[in-house]
Amino acid sequence: MPEEKLRLGISSCLLGEKVRFDGSHKHDRFLTGTLGRYVEYVPVCPEVELGLPTPRETLRLVGQPENQRLVFSKSGEDITESMQAWARKRVAELEKEDLSGFVFKSKSPSSGMARVKLYDKNGSPNTQGVGLFAKAFMEHFPLLPVEEDGRLHDPKLRENFIEIIFTLKRWRESVAGARKRGALVDFHTRHKLLILSHSTEIYRQLGKLVASQGDQSFDEVCKQYMALLMKGLRLKTTVAKHVNVLQHVLGYFKKQLSTDEKQEMLGVIADYRAGLIPLIVPITLLNHFVRKYKQPYLQQQVYLCPHPLELKLRNHV
Repeated sequence: MPEEKLRLGISSCLLGEKVRFDGSHKHDRFLTGTLGRYVEYVPVCPEVELGLPTPRETLRLVGQPENQRLVFSKSGEDITESMQAWARKRVAELEKEDLSGFVFKSKSPSSGMARVKLYDKNGSPNTQGVGLFAKAFMEHFPLLPVEEDGRLHDPKLRENFIEIIFTLKRWRESVAGARKRGALVDFHTRHKLLILSHSTEIYRQLGKLVASQGDQSFDEVCKQYMALLMKGLRLKTTVAKHVNVLQHVLGYFKKQLSTDEKQEMLGVIADYRAGLIPLIVPITLLNHFVRKYKQPYLQQQVYLCPHPLELKLRNHV
């Protein structure tokens, strides 16, 4: 039986749907082709779903960041209230979709999650705007990971986003599905090194939370754990953080590795630190040693394979 795909919300134009103001699309082939093999998309186009035609007059954000208005560029007609009302209704509907995140269309006055052009009273643009639908979504789902198509062309941002959405999928399949404290302990154990690669402080806090659940209800512990986990995973990994984890992993082989194998591993880590090779190289060698020596703790560590190898995400970081 094939593994169930995770579900992602997405701006419809990124799937190739011709819903843009000029009747065009912004098809992203990585999202539909490469990532699409593992994802079921839930498309959203605020303008079309609001009832606007395609093609249509362009829209823009005007005013101040704390009081944005959505208006047609030429006529000046203000559709802020109708878009906000639709957005509130739509995000409530999306609760039923079990989304693991959302990919927004960058720079869109409805769907851009940041740095959208916002025009002041003199008609001069700045980049302090946030698309009205994207803003409503992020406020309604504060823990869900979100990204934009443009930012996903950055290899590090892409790897980080996809790592988070697959982690969220595992959470829902194990902890949220089992509703047992043992499932939480197991999830945390398997994700320890992954968390450590993002933040030693969040790693410490999560460990403390799991170890001292006390009299708190399971739901409350899970709520706190998820909030901390998402906070930690949003902190970007760095070469230094990865080197720390790689050396930590190497420590589990003190008694197994031969002198040559240890030197080979140290050399590969040094090359990665120097920027000569991507992360996939030391990870591949460590996975080889995990298989060869059947190290039980490392065999279950998600860090060594947090997302499908076919995505080749660690080939570029």
